[in-house]
Amino acid sequence: MADKDVKLLAVDDEEFNRKLLIRHLKKEGFLNVDTAENGQQALEMVRGGDYDLIMMDIEMPEMDGITTLESMKSDMRLRDVPVIMISGVEAMDSIVKCIELGAEDYLNKPFNPVMLRARVNASLEKKRLRDMEASHLFQLKSEKKKSDMLLNVILPATAANELKATGAVAPRGYDKVAILFCDIVNFTSYCDQHTPEEVVNGLQALFTRFEEICQTHQMEKIKTIGDEFMAAAGLTVQNFTPLLSAVKCGLDMAAATKEMDTSWQVRIGVHSGPVVAGIVGKEKYQFDVWGDTVNTAARMTVPGEPGTVVMTYDSWLQVQDECEGRSLGQCDVKGKGKIELVECTGLI
Repeated sequence: MADKDVKLLAVDDEEFNRKLLIRHLKKEGFLNVDTAENGQQALEMVRGGDYDLIMMDIEMPEMDGITTLESMKSDMRLRDVPVIMISGVEAMDSIVKCIELGAEDYLNKPFNPVMLRARVNASLEKKRLRDMEASHLFQLKSEKKKSDMLLNVILPATAANELKATGAVAPRGYDKVAILFCDIVNFTSYCDQHTPEEVVNGLQALFTRFEEICQTHQMEKIKTIGDEFMAAAGLTVQNFTPLLSAVKCGLDMAAATKEMDTSWQVRIGVHSGPVVAGIVGKEKYQFDVWGDTVNTAARMTVPGEPGTVVMTYDSWLQVQDECEGRSLGQCDVKGKGKIELVECTGLI
């Protein structure tokens, strides 16, 4: 029995032939059948409707079947609609031309009910399989797009592209990279005094704003570690003033934090120098950076006042012409001993 949702179009200039065809089709269970008297009318109906199969006579006034078929196959929206051509036995040359143009099949007049049923059902089954294949391809493309989007969220764009192209990302060393760490002050006590929803929603809003600020200053988010946000400048995105970008980014992060309803404050530490970058993990990819530059930047978040950006004196010399600063004197830095640190409080 035919699917009641199947929509057919019978095209013939002779009313007797149209009614006969409809009667045969209804006996086979095809109840949704429209009719057209010529090719021009058929084209207008096909463009405005979603037909599963068209049965079309070759010899018609105004626009014959061959011309109509050519128009359909040249139209990218209609080219895949299956068409069964109908003709007299003597029109075999025309039938051959129609098949060459892309017609699905043909029927001879007068209609043989058994042949009609077989060829209609065969054409509809081919269309069903094509539609299924197209649906699967669309689903695959959709899933690939989601996968690519997720990969670009996890990894920097250049690393994601390399991973998709080669299946791996080669570890690399970078000479002049600025690393930024932004740490929320007294975050643990905040968590103890607020609900999980308030904590997570607050972090989501803040870190989303940080990501926007990073993009503004040509920086890349590397990862979040609890309440700590890590970013880099001059890594996979070209940046001629990475340390200055990191300082400006940090100051904007501090300003953005003040605008939150959480009463949070942040400490920011920056440092620049060589790093090693690459991907670790198999089940969950993690793009990360390592080296003394990273360790030093992380330790800069400890000594400064909330809302400021802390760096070593050597780093300060690179940005002093554009920044306001205050010396913190000689400070104990783990792994470094006593070194002079500078607190950047703003831009000149």
